Amino acid sequence: MTDKLVPLRIAGIGYSLPETVITNNDLTKLYETSDEWIYSRTGIKERRMVSGNENAVDLGEKAARNALEKAGINPNDLDMIIAASSAPIDMYSMACQIHKRLGITKPVPAFDISAACSGLIYGLNIAKGLLGSYNKILIVATDNNSRLLDWTDRSTSILFGDGAGAMVVTPAEDGIDDVIAIDIKADGNYGHLIELPFDGDTCPLVEPNEKRVSKIKMNGKGVYAFVVKLLPDYVANLISKAGLKTEDIDYMIPHQANIRIIKAVQDRIGIPEEKVITNLEYYGNTSAASIPIALVEGVEKGKMNLGSTALLCGFGAGMTWGAAIVRLRKGIC
Repeated sequence: MTDKLVPLRIAGIGYSLPETVITNNDLTKLYETSDEWIYSRTGIKERRMVSGNENAVDLGEKAARNALEKAGINPNDLDMIIAASSAPIDMYSMACQIHKRLGITKPVPAFDISAACSGLIYGLNIAKGLLGSYNKILIVATDNNSRLLDWTDRSTSILFGDGAGAMVVTPAEDGIDDVIAIDIKADGNYGHLIELPFDGDTCPLVEPNEKRVSKIKMNGKGVYAFVVKLLPDYVANLISKAGLKTEDIDYMIPHQANIRIIKAVQDRIGIPEEKVITNLEYYGNTSAASIPIALVEGVEKGKMNLGSTALLCGFGAGMTWGAAIVRLRKGIC
């Protein structure tokens, strides 16, 4: 490990989405609801979902290849892979599977982190601390939460979509750190707000354990209250500690969870609507992938210009949260 943090360059960002679109009207086949009911409460009209044998590794590989292409880096030149997923298809390392899919022929450190929807920011913070010892790091945030939903639970199942985002980071040769400020936090006292049990079976020779349903369970009102109370001051403090003012932020790219949460945080921080990048209307909550998907698509659709300063902020099950103020150089996506 190096004693001093190495200035970090965000070299490339990419994303991928499944082709299958599920609209609010499609969901009326599952339970009593309507497009108006869902959209007015969430800001979501449709979402993408994996179909058949498609899964989060497929999405993660595509996002990774997109980010590597933008960075101009060959997969075999990577020194580390970090995968952030709250819906892994295998508990024994999504990062290793992505390593294989990319055709990397040398062994490199590859590991998963579980910080739910905060995973991309957690991964970026970890990569920043390891940069110097490892010079080309791939961070992949990929989820297929649709496989973990209770499709009889209207309040939760309407929210999620599947997708992946990826980021390649390297040392900044010009000495300018693209991470102006970053912070991550968690408070397990609120973990009951979003749960996904994996109890498994006890040994037949011991007393049986109490089984819980292995599906996502969420207290929507509790999550809203938690985030709206905590996130605005948290983000404002990060901006202040970075020696910046709100007007110095060109864009805010929040975790795409719910439009009511995004607007409440935006209003409390004082960032004008034209600076807030959202796309959950078309993709729903894609967990840790939502920030990179919104960022790249924002550039593709002309909502954002590169050569700018962006605030990335998110929260997730645990409860976890994090924020980063980053420089977005031209050509990264």
